Amino acid sequence: MIHSTAIVHPRAQLDATVEVGPYAVIDEHVVIGPGCVIGPHAHLTGHTRIGSHNRFHTGCVIGDAPQDLKYGGEPTGLLIGDHNVFREHVTVHRANKITEATTIGSHNFLMAHCHVGHNARLANHIIIANGALLAGHVIVNDRVFISGNCLVHQFVRLGTLALMQGGSAISQDLPPYTIARGDNGICGLNLVGLRRAGFTAEQRLRLKRLYRLLFGGGGQLQTALAQAEREFTHDVERVLLDFVKSSQRGLCRDSRQNT
Repeated sequence: MIHSTAIVHPRAQLDATVEVGPYAVIDEHVVIGPGCVIGPHAHLTGHTRIGSHNRFHTGCVIGDAPQDLKYGGEPTGLLIGDHNVFREHVTVHRANKITEATTIGSHNFLMAHCHVGHNARLANHIIIANGALLAGHVIVNDRVFISGNCLVHQFVRLGTLALMQGGSAISQDLPPYTIARGDNGICGLNLVGLRRAGFTAEQRLRLKRLYRLLFGGGGQLQTALAQAEREFTHDVERVLLDFVKSSQRGLCRDSRQNT
């Protein structure tokens, strides 16, 4: 199951079912669970723990040192769940401190040449398209779709079922269920994603009303938020409201209000 040209450190821990392709390199502190496939020229390093049935395509670099000038070589970690796909030349960096880890959940699809920075936290069922770049400490919640060549600034949060249009860039939090467009702009709800996730027509209609109240009026967000908390009490609505209330970087706002 391990190609003769691969270099696997004798203290690396690989399940007996792991497949390792030509010229792959797996370093000492890597732990790999059952059913994983390591493609040609992939490099797995650092204190990296990998769950089951993950696939790493050609040229991936997983668990390398953070691109952080404050990093001093500490034995920091990267944790990866199950059933993830890392396409060609994806890079994922381990954390910059030993008290926390870079984490990637399960059932995520990271397309070619995308990057996940140190201390980022990715949940589940996320798609990151080709060339998208996530800086350090970014938080991505369930079922987010990040299109090609998108840019996400450090410490930014992306809410559940949010979508970034291709080439968009954000340095503020992207609210759940919304679509990012351009620089720190949003342009409505991710209705296709909501339907695919099983949201009912009534739920989608109420979320449209909530979106218009919070982002479509051009008034003060805090005033709109206070009104929204009285009128919108369902669980899926609370996800959006709680995200807005907890934002520390500020929120992407509806770009159509300025046109």
